[in-house]
Amino acid sequence: MQEKIIIIDFGSQYTQLIGRRVRELNVYSEIHPYNKLPEFDKSVKGVILSGSPFSVLDQNAPQFDFELVKGKKPLLGVCYGAQYMSHSFGGNVAPSNTREYGRANLNFVDESNRLMNGVPINSQVWMSHGDTINSVPENFELIASTPDVKVAAFHLKGEDTFGIQFHPEVYHSTDGLQLLKNFIVGVCKCDQSWTPDAFAETTIEALKKQIGNDKVVLGLSGGVDSTVSAMLLHNAIGKNLYCIFVDNGLLRKNEFESVLDQYKHLGLNIKGVDAKNRFLEALAGESDPEKKRKAIGRVFIEVFDDEAHAVTDVKWLGQGTIYPDVIESVSATGGPSATIKSHHNVGGLPDFMKLKVVEPLRLLFKDEVRRVGASLGLSQDLLGRHPFPGPGLAIRILGDITAEKVRILQEVDSIFINGLKTDGLYDEVWQAGAILLPVQSVGVMGDERTYEQAVALRAVSSTDGMTADWSHLPYEFLAKISNQIINKVKGVNRVVYDISSKPPATIEWE
Repeated sequence: MQEKIIIIDFGSQYTQLIGRRVRELNVYSEIHPYNKLPEFDKSVKGVILSGSPFSVLDQNAPQFDFELVKGKKPLLGVCYGAQYMSHSFGGNVAPSNTREYGRANLNFVDESNRLMNGVPINSQVWMSHGDTINSVPENFELIASTPDVKVAAFHLKGEDTFGIQFHPEVYHSTDGLQLLKNFIVGVCKCDQSWTPDAFAETTIEALKKQIGNDKVVLGLSGGVDSTVSAMLLHNAIGKNLYCIFVDNGLLRKNEFESVLDQYKHLGLNIKGVDAKNRFLEALAGESDPEKKRKAIGRVFIEVFDDEAHAVTDVKWLGQGTIYPDVIESVSATGGPSATIKSHHNVGGLPDFMKLKVVEPLRLLFKDEVRRVGASLGLSQDLLGRHPFPGPGLAIRILGDITAEKVRILQEVDSIFINGLKTDGLYDEVWQAGAILLPVQSVGVMGDERTYEQAVALRAVSSTDGMTADWSHLPYEFLAKISNQIINKVKGVNRVVYDISSKPPATIEWE
């Protein structure tokens, strides 16, 4: 059985980051909401309780039954998890007199304790809480403090149960990964065997058992996620995988033809479907971002239903859903987090489409998907492609969609992306694209006044798409690209550059 760490989600904004940090240690992690707990079987090597926007003193504070794991599995409470642990066993938790948020430094560390081994005095940690632990329960010992937070970490004597008031998972906790390693490797005894090769091997075997001799229809987009999904399924079921690449009229310039050509050497059974008019008709006159996504999702499903009927006895629909899609669509894991936006490939199928869904990458982040793809032998040209939204250019055209607007944005996007490649900047950027704004501005070309469209260029650096910083592209490059766009794309007379980070902005504008 695959060993794993279970993370109980109480709704913290950092819960997914805990999962990522565990995986960086080559240990598999799963996140489960506090109100939908998994089975704590032999494969579970340890349990981490997350932070929360709630106070343990709230009447409706999230609850957890400690009898399930305490004394049976190594247990680590983080922030709310530590406060809830202390509160539940007789400690004193109360609202803080001063705000405890941001950087702090440890002024006491019991380095003899296994959790704190290698974490030095003055180590920087990140605090983010409104309550504080004034005293720990009986038989609990203090193992770390800061000048303002006496109970920064504690340990239940004679038991592998720990609590920390700070967040080791965030970048600002400089020795946070060491602390997590102490817990996961030192206390939980995980063997750190969860690697991309191991994931590919176990996933292929699991797909064989899950699907058997059934047939699967999979939508290919040319992107990393669908490509790696396809190769995992191809290795599992071979000729029973039927790949379909749909031209929804919202792809990048010439992408339909280039993607089909790109897949020829992979040995996949692939069919191209021209559905441009079908999608554009469904989007006609629609300006609302969510309604545009829903319309694209609906037609996407309809097209697949048509193609599925062309394959006799198909039973499954394969999708390249990855973890950030799930997190942003339905909350972290069905727990108390908020929905940010819907994704066209998340959330199930309509009743008329009698297919089961298989999602090989549902629990992976983007960087993990790339590493799995490399372990499968995929080329860097495929794995290095920037993410591209499932709804395509529809969510990069603010307002309603027309064929002319698509043409304009395709031309602008092509100049921008090709320019990044030509100047050696493409691989320095995690994702880039252009946005057609619902704004016309005054310009002058020659001696004539113009009143044409404005476009925004967007480029970000990121690891997994959960957070992102705007890319500091050279001014000379931006000036050159702006000049090319305005001179070559009829209908555009103004170019701006988006310097917003995520959060507070999202990567896409819609």
